[in-house]
Order: sequence, then C-alpha cells, then structure tokens
Amino acid sequence: MSAPAANSSPPPNPLDPALNRAPAAVRHVHLMGIGGTGMAALAGMLQSLGLKVSGSDQRVYPPMSDYLASLGIPVMEGYDPRNLAGGPDLVIVGNVIRATNPEAVALAAAGLPYLSMPQALHHYFLRGKRSLVVAGTHGKTTTASLLATMLDAVGLQPGFMIGGIVQAFGRSSRLGQGPFFVTEGDEYDTAFFDKGPKFLHYAPEICILTGVEFDHADIYADLAAVKAAFARLVALMPAEGLLVACLDDPNVRELTAAAPCRVLGYGEGPDLAWQLRELTVGPEATRFAVARHGEPFGKMVSRMPGRHNALNALAVIAVLDYLAVPAAASAAALAAFSGVRRRQEVRGVVGGVTVIDDFAHHPTAVRETLRALRAAYPGRRLLAVFEPRTNSSRRSVFQQAYVPAFAAADRVLICQPEGLDSIPAHERFSITRLAADLAARGQDAAPFADPEAIIADLTATTRPGDVVAILSNGGFANIHQRLLDQLPSR
Repeated sequence: MSAPAANSSPPPNPLDPALNRAPAAVRHVHLMGIGGTGMAALAGMLQSLGLKVSGSDQRVYPPMSDYLASLGIPVMEGYDPRNLAGGPDLVIVGNVIRATNPEAVALAAAGLPYLSMPQALHHYFLRGKRSLVVAGTHGKTTTASLLATMLDAVGLQPGFMIGGIVQAFGRSSRLGQGPFFVTEGDEYDTAFFDKGPKFLHYAPEICILTGVEFDHADIYADLAAVKAAFARLVALMPAEGLLVACLDDPNVRELTAAAPCRVLGYGEGPDLAWQLRELTVGPEATRFAVARHGEPFGKMVSRMPGRHNALNALAVIAVLDYLAVPAAASAAALAAFSGVRRRQEVRGVVGGVTVIDDFAHHPTAVRETLRALRAAYPGRRLLAVFEPRTNSSRRSVFQQAYVPAFAAADRVLICQPEGLDSIPAHERFSITRLAADLAARGQDAAPFADPEAIIADLTATTRPGDVVAILSNGGFANIHQRLLDQLPSR
C-alpha cells in the first residue's frame, strides 16, 4: 500500500456521478495513488492493452516502485493539479485518495471521467472471464498467487491481479490467455466516493474465503461490521458458483451457512470436504497429506513454511480439483511454487545471519508467521522486528492481542510508527507498553525510535545462525537491505 495521500484545506468540488464511467475511446489513463499494490498492478495491465499510463503518488517504495520503473511508467511525486494538465481520457482514483486531495479537487473541476480501481478492473479485465476471487482477513496475496501460479503450471494460462509480486512471473498482474482471471478480493473500502468493499466489484464465480477476523479499525467499527461486509460477498455468489471456505473458522462457518451456491469446506476439522492431515514443517519444506471427503487424495510438499500456508495450499488444491486438474498435477505445481515477494521472503544471508521480509501486521498473521519461521529454522535464534504501520496496528485496539503473538520470537524489536499524531491520544498503540508486556512474560523486547536505531542494534548484536524476521506492510525505510549492507562491517 502506498503512503496516505496528502490533503488540502479548501473544500473539494464534488465529483459528478455521471462521469463515473469509462469513455468509449481511451488512449491515456492516469492513476492517482499508483504506488499501491493493486494500483501498480492495474497500471501494468492497462499498459498491456496498449494504453499510455501515468500516475502520481508520494513516497513510493519497493517492490512496486521497482515494478513501475521496469515498465517505464512515469510516476509524479506528490499530488498536484498540474499532474492532470496533459488531459488524460480517464482517471483512476485509488482508495488512499481523499476528497480533499488537491489532485482530486482538480479532477472534479476538470470534469474528467473517473473510475475506482475495482471498477476499472471489472470493466477492462473481468468481463467475459471466469472470475476467481480470493478473500479473507489473512492469506489473500499468498493464496491468490498460488492459485494463479498453479493454474498456469497446468496449462490454463490465467490472468491475474494480485497485491504482491508473484515470483514465478516477476510481476503482480497479467492479462492471461485462458478463461480464468484470479483477483485478490480486498475488504477495504473502494474509494472516497464508494465506501463499499472492493470485492463487491469482482463478480466471483469461484471464491476462496480464508478466514474472517476484526481488522481495518479505521473503517470498520467492530467484528460485526466486518462480518456484514463479507456477508455481502457471500450473498452475491451466483447459484452455479462455488465457495471454498475455511470452516475451521467459526465466523466463516456462520457466514457461509446461507450461501446461495455450493460450499466446499476445508481445514483440519473431521467433517470437512477437504482435510489437512499429517502436517510437518521442517527446514527444507512443509509436508502434509490431503483427504477429500474422508478419502486419501495425495501427499503434498511445499516450500512455504507453516500451517497457515498449508491451509492456503489446501484451498487452491480444492479449486483445481473442482476444475478437473489431477491430484498429481496439483502436487507438482505446488512443489514448484517459489512464493511471493514480501511473504516470508529471504532477502539475504550475510555472515550467517538470515534476513527475512514479511508483510505480517495483524496479530494473527504475526503469530502464524513467527510460528512458521520457528519450525522452519529449528535451533536458531529468531529475532522479530516489528513496525506497527497500518491504520489498525497504530491503534490500541490490538494492544493486548500482540503480546502472545510474539511468543515464538527470542527477541522482539519494535519501531515507533509514523503518523500517530493523526490518531487521538487515547486510541494510540504504545510500543513502550508492548515491550514492557513482553518483558513481563520473560521475553527480550525493546522499543526503538526509528529504523536507524534498530539497524545499529542488530549490526552490533546479531551472530551467525540468527534469523531476523522484519514484519511490516510498508517500505520500513528499506531496513532489510540497509541491514544486509551493514552486517559485513561488524
């Protein structure tokens, strides 16, 4: 996700709803908030259609900045009315943009046609395709990437748009030649002019639902509000569609009980259509057995560590079986999957110290990621570096939930996040309190003012064999590479 968009004090001109459309003839498309994972992916696909693409954003960071640069797509730094001076035929407005953003104000004044990112995806790429959507609080990017990669491995040539760089393709989007299109279905709001979830625009024929928890405290008041959003997704499934749902999750079980389509449950429960069995997580691979309707289906090997990733793979295997892909072909495709950038990605090994980049920020994701790394690197010291950067993690709503989430780490280094001033004092997350609570449990934990202080500490204290897991959904001041660069100087 790109950095929050800058706002302007003058009141905005309202966007004309009649201009919320794609014109018949489009040559130049401009994306406001192009550095977001979904927006950058969309930019690449629009360019693949032969369109001229430009964009604006602020503080764009890798891997999306590198991706846009590799495509030669110009990115204007900052939001400015002059960015629209070239007269684009269509403007796509990312959900980081607020109504008061100076470029959004200029868009209204210019009277240009505009779409949200989900509207543009549906208009240009989903029509005429069989839409496969991966939704849920956790695991969307990894599961969608695995689905697209395995479909491609068995010759089905899917299109896809995913919020991460898929290693097999070196990109986050592709038009695809086959009948399927894979989309990561985000529950976050669509745009300032459309506060509904993005996934309501994707018209799924097949939907994977990985789990439902409270998140996005800036737009959802509580778990009931989150569940209401996912209930809308379930309700729009066509009668001939398919929901592949993790029924180990009681929220998912509740939400899918009234689904208008067929539901295939997956997980570890004994009553499920697809069961995960005999799970072992080791240094070389994760291995597990799969049962379909109680009968053995196959033995699987995955490079992705952890129970949560095995469950993600199980969901994809269920979809491929529904599409008549043989078990052996699914097993081979899973074994070959090389992962996604920023999801348990090994960024480098220097002096025996392994540095891993991961997107985990919700307490459940932190817990499962660290558990997986503990199992994958047995006998080694695991250091967790955490930046609570999201709108939810910068709030106190998860203050206590984070304490047990770090149980698998030997040491926890917590960085003070930016932007706390925008949150009321009584709602702010406290890194000092988290460190104290962890220390009270007997863990080595400390707060740090900035990434520079963390790099200095790790450069001085790490030793051969250590695994440093850096957990953030942002660029984190390029801490991963800067640490790797500093380690040889010890």
